[in-house]
Amino acid sequence: MKIAYFDTISGISGDMTLGALISAGVSFDELNAELKALGVQGFELQARHIERNGIIAVKVDVIITEQPHYHRHLKDIEELIDKSNLKENVKQRSKKIFREVAIAEAKVHNTALEKVHFHEVGAIDSLVDIVGVSICLEKLGVQTVYSSPIKVGNGGTVKSQHGILPVPTPATMEILKNYPIMLTEVPFELTTPTGAAIVKALSKGVLTTENIQVSAIGYGAGGREIEQLPNLLRVLIGELEPEYLFDEIVSIETNIDNMNPEIYPYVIEKLIAAGAHDAYLIPILMKKGRPGILLSTLVERTKIERILDVLFRETTTIGVRIQPIERKKIPRSQKQVQTSFGVVSVKVIVTEGREQLRVEFEECKRIAAEKNLPLAEVYRKLERELNS
Repeated sequence: MKIAYFDTISGISGDMTLGALISAGVSFDELNAELKALGVQGFELQARHIERNGIIAVKVDVIITEQPHYHRHLKDIEELIDKSNLKENVKQRSKKIFREVAIAEAKVHNTALEKVHFHEVGAIDSLVDIVGVSICLEKLGVQTVYSSPIKVGNGGTVKSQHGILPVPTPATMEILKNYPIMLTEVPFELTTPTGAAIVKALSKGVLTTENIQVSAIGYGAGGREIEQLPNLLRVLIGELEPEYLFDEIVSIETNIDNMNPEIYPYVIEKLIAAGAHDAYLIPILMKKGRPGILLSTLVERTKIERILDVLFRETTTIGVRIQPIERKKIPRSQKQVQTSFGVVSVKVIVTEGREQLRVEFEECKRIAAEKNLPLAEVYRKLERELNS
């Protein structure tokens, strides 16, 4: 899964994000051409390389050539995006970001969502930043976004259309509610509402110990030098390696060609009872053309003797092969879930950060017997309920 990881060295803003994505490999000329699909006039996009603490980064500026004399509501922004020739993914990401800001502004100013006037955020520069970021993510093939805890300034003030506001601003804090943040001693606005909305709308959360195969790195620069830290946003583009659990088990195998086949189900039952993770049969063709069975068992090393006891006592084998095996598996657990059949025990697995619930055969078998229902019907109904 291709991801973008935002490392908020000194917070995040719309122009810093745009600069970092250009630095990571997006063609500035292609971005400019794509932005024309938005159908908005009165701006010029500029990008240049600057140095912050010895690190070369891209600084993006949106130069307003025609100052608009109107404000936009969320509905106006969404209609503008929907009517454009932008790709559908770009439209959806852009609208999601704007909606995060609108919800925060409505909460801060105690007004209805549809009545929110977009001042700074509805201005052309922020419109370009948000749509531009969405275009860049699409061009880089990014499927999802993660971030570090978001750094915010602390103790200063900032001018806005609403007057002097504390840092972090109320809108920024409202957007980042329930998202990990990190307070700093920097008395400047490190994270803007636009930057906060990009993270909140697109990010699946904070990465800590996950493995990333990095294919590109970009740096976006903020507008001022900061004494306490480099005024940069770093973005890592790469593949997020699945987070597997790892352990080592043992494979115990034997070839058998002289045993009554009716005995095998009993043997497998005894192997599972002795602690085997799995036991299975594979038909094989042995020497001299004789048909036989490969009996395989997977078990933890500490239970080898138990398995050998079953094999030598219950089968005709006189020797086995033992091999260590490395195993990777998806994290899983059990939990109780309330369903239309009552409380049911289900398996919980986590893939790509998403939790999935899977029904267990024994639970379905129990319910089918108790309710006098077909087993397949119980399966279908539980799967619909658990994954709806």
